[in-house]
Amino acid sequence: MTNKFSRRTFLKRVTVGTLGFVGLSYGGYYYAREFEPRWLNTIYSTIESQRIPKPFNDFKIVQITDTHMGFHYKIEDFEKMIKEVNQESPDLIVFTGDLTDDPSILSDAYFEKIIQIFKQLEAPFGKYWIYGNHDHGGYGTRMIKNVMQRSDFKLLQNDKVKIEKDRTQINLAGLDDVLLGSPRISNLLSDEETNQFNILLCHEPDFARQTINFPFDLQLSGHSHGGQIQLPFVGYIVTPRLGTQYVEGHYELGQRPLHLYVSRGIGTTRLPFRFFCRPEINVYTLQST
Repeated sequence: MTNKFSRRTFLKRVTVGTLGFVGLSYGGYYYAREFEPRWLNTIYSTIESQRIPKPFNDFKIVQITDTHMGFHYKIEDFEKMIKEVNQESPDLIVFTGDLTDDPSILSDAYFEKIIQIFKQLEAPFGKYWIYGNHDHGGYGTRMIKNVMQRSDFKLLQNDKVKIEKDRTQINLAGLDDVLLGSPRISNLLSDEETNQFNILLCHEPDFARQTINFPFDLQLSGHSHGGQIQLPFVGYIVTPRLGTQYVEGHYELGQRPLHLYVSRGIGTTRLPFRFFCRPEINVYTLQST
């Protein structure tokens, strides 16, 4: 039996379908702009290596990256995120670049708020940071350096530090930004440090293709935002240069091997949206094997 629709029924169904589509579109827009970018996730990873000294068992490193302050990410969100980091009781905190989206448009008063909030972070083995591409350019390079220094973060710009515990050590190195800085990786580690546990902070994850030529065990990166928008059957929508091959999560590369971890980061850039790509802070726990 064939069902016949009256003109009234047809128009009713078309109207309901149109309104439903508009409603879903608006709902998706609101979710991607207002909800998901503030739905902060905490990702836990365990890093195992025979090069990690026994005293560093359960040593906790928290990575923050890509806040992009001034572009859709508010001071209130920043303050909430800082409290969540402190709740993890990290031993060491690293910030892997892109504090602001455009430092030239932010006022001194805004930077003062960032400093006062950032100073609340606590880590007994220190707080370290590297430049991202949005931190460089114009007077921004100097401004961001001043903000981070006053926030009690130590800059690693083609430099390294020894993190010591119970007369053992691991090495933490940081590169200048690959895109807009002058990264120099070849002289970061000495020959005697080859067999130690070595961590590299590098803003752009795709630089790992060069890192594997050096004796690093762990690279922590951001920059890619996890694609920021992910669509089924399509994949990553927003991937920047040097953030296209390794976009999010964990990768094992090279013979040593190098473990690359790419954080989705916290803020947004270019588009004020996140979709199927929640912002995150990352907690790494070291384990000696």
